[in-house]
Amino acid sequence: MIVLGMISQALLYLCFSLLVGSLILSLIPNNYLPSLRVPKFVLVLSIIGIIIFSFFPVLQILLYLIPNQGLSDTLQSVLLTFEVGKAWFFTFIVSVILLLYITVFDYRIKAFYGYVGIFLSFLLILALGWSSHPSSYEPLWGFIGDTIHFTAVTVWVGTLIVVSWFATNHNNWLNFLKWFTPVAIVCFGMTFVSGLLLMNIVVEDYTNSWLIPYGQSLLMKHLFIIPLIVFALINSIFIRGKVKKDTHFNPLPWVKTESVFLLIIFSATALLGQQSPPRNTNVSNESVSKLFSLFYQGQFQPNMTADLVINTTSMLLLAVAILFLGLMIVSFFKKMPAIMSFIMGVLLVFSLYLSLILSIQ
Repeated sequence: MIVLGMISQALLYLCFSLLVGSLILSLIPNNYLPSLRVPKFVLVLSIIGIIIFSFFPVLQILLYLIPNQGLSDTLQSVLLTFEVGKAWFFTFIVSVILLLYITVFDYRIKAFYGYVGIFLSFLLILALGWSSHPSSYEPLWGFIGDTIHFTAVTVWVGTLIVVSWFATNHNNWLNFLKWFTPVAIVCFGMTFVSGLLLMNIVVEDYTNSWLIPYGQSLLMKHLFIIPLIVFALINSIFIRGKVKKDTHFNPLPWVKTESVFLLIIFSATALLGQQSPPRNTNVSNESVSKLFSLFYQGQFQPNMTADLVINTTSMLLLAVAILFLGLMIVSFFKKMPAIMSFIMGVLLVFSLYLSLILSIQ
């Protein structure tokens, strides 16, 4: 069930990104974009996906309660009294309205149609923040933090994914970078600040949380942000100079590879949504992460704390991680395929992960 929940949550994030990204790009003048071909059915499927995949948390509650209360009473109770149920019911209504709107009005013809579509999409984001884990702990700040976090991510990621996978050429690439680079920087800043707020709400002690599955997923998410930033620098700075010198250079493979890292982070975030946040980080033999136990070199003790102590092995692994970071950049200048930088990025994350875990005492 956890795996199905993670997949549905990751697909939900992808659907939101495709929807928001397509609507935002419809407002950008053509001379500031490469040629895009986003079929309308992509948005239709994204909206349907939002309805289906956002229902999974409700389904989990229904399956748990139906044996005791029956289908009709349980469905009514969950949709009308549970916050997650009320949020999904709101999502369903707004999604149907948006689906009908997208079908009837062509958002690509008039900017006003695109703005209305973005407004309805933002209402869906509000519903997602309403039913999030942070909101259950801190109704106001959890809701605000999660909404800002997810809005910034969908604007940044959605734009990048749509451009990288639906562009038919790389014309006007420099003009595209002129507006997208500052947008991406602002979105990353908003994501970083709101992420700190959310982590402060749901995690009592960050390093101690590494001992349990939720903390492991959170750590992986944070580590994958590092190669993502490297790819963002390559795509916003180095490729800018490359395109200026060589108009035939195609940046799309590099942007696609960056979007793959974003999808990995989506998956890690989705896994977080399927686990209980560690408000209490006291760890038992039953709650300790299997992944942590696999790599941890010491003797695990119940209620142990994770104290980071630098040692020779962790320092060597940190040096290896820095080496892989350098190789990511070198791969670009050596004109290697983007997949090589992707592999270096994955090895960078793995080395950093081992460095941290093996420094726990």
